[in-house]
Amino acid sequence: MNVPFLIAKRYFFSRKKRNIISIISNIAMIGVAVGSMALIIVLSVFNGLEDLIRTIYSSFDPDLKITAVEGKSFETDTEFMNRIRRTPGVAVVSEIIEDNALLRYNDRQMVVKVKGVSENFFQQNDIDSSIVEGHHELIVNEVYYALVGRGVQYQLSIRPSNQFVPLQFLYPRNTKFNPLNPEGAFNSLNIAAGGVFAIERQYDDAYVFVPLNFAEELLEYGRRRTSLEIKVERGARIETVKRALQQALGESFNVQDSDEQHTSLLRAVKVEKLFVFITFAFILLIASLNIFFSLSMLVIDKQKDIAVLASMGATAKTIQNIFLFEGALVAFIGAAYGLSMGMLVCNLQQTFGIVSMGMATSVVDSYPVKMQWEDFVLTGVAIIVITLLVSIRPARKAAAISVRDNL
Repeated sequence: MNVPFLIAKRYFFSRKKRNIISIISNIAMIGVAVGSMALIIVLSVFNGLEDLIRTIYSSFDPDLKITAVEGKSFETDTEFMNRIRRTPGVAVVSEIIEDNALLRYNDRQMVVKVKGVSENFFQQNDIDSSIVEGHHELIVNEVYYALVGRGVQYQLSIRPSNQFVPLQFLYPRNTKFNPLNPEGAFNSLNIAAGGVFAIERQYDDAYVFVPLNFAEELLEYGRRRTSLEIKVERGARIETVKRALQQALGESFNVQDSDEQHTSLLRAVKVEKLFVFITFAFILLIASLNIFFSLSMLVIDKQKDIAVLASMGATAKTIQNIFLFEGALVAFIGAAYGLSMGMLVCNLQQTFGIVSMGMATSVVDSYPVKMQWEDFVLTGVAIIVITLLVSIRPARKAAAISVRDNL
């Protein structure tokens, strides 16, 4: 039988009188409940934003991406490509040439990212589902077409339906500049606009997809590639395939999974989530100060009871534990209500999308939330630590009460 806990429970659930101590305890309980509920909701929103970022980029990013450690391109040959294709778990290998070029359309022009892709590129992503105008095929009846981002379309007023006005790409040649023939310093190729995609603003405002052979000719890359994009076989672990490719290619190449391709963005979300957790932990600490005040007043109010317990043989540790349990009851009951309410609010948001993002988007209409058990554990640990911090001094003060002066 845990005597300190039984006495603490008796003090907590006593309804003989509604004094200031019980009012402060209730306020502390409500504060802990609101703080823990808000913490769970906010952390779940950050988890949802992480998943939203991955969802947005999943239609554009490959499972694995191979790039050179030094320089922006690397040489490829048949033996090199076969070595990658023979790696266990590799399903599709797409060759990529990506560089900046000047794009002209009618009397407008802008610098865009030209991404030349091999014919199997659309086997490993869902860009075809992001087409808002035209079609996604880059080669139709041996005719080359370009797939432009919606932002690029708006900037240049491109109309894919108008096949009489082509897109003109200009790229500086690797030759000395001749002032008598400035046009000769640039490669110039024309291609028709076949379709328009809308993925995410970062891509929509900058990217134009073209066939790999077109990019080779425009950029004069030959057998050089800026990256290779890998689709992993269904059932294979991406991390295992990544290690196998890294071992096969050596230290001259980087092999990145989808998260590593957006390390800075995901790290920013995680850092912001950490600072939000610390901020709300301080708010919980402030809310829990009411526990300190209620326990301090309870110690003053129960001095005679403490002296009686001590005279009956209760040790200082026993008396101290009574008030530690009293503080724990206030905090944990408040936390239980708060965590339950936080879980309920998150479930309602997931099911009904109550809170809207406040902007039109094709990806999500309401704030995304995702509950993780780690957040509940962290919140529980924070509440335990805060409860000990605010309860230890009143408990020690109770244990130090003189029996002689209070009997």
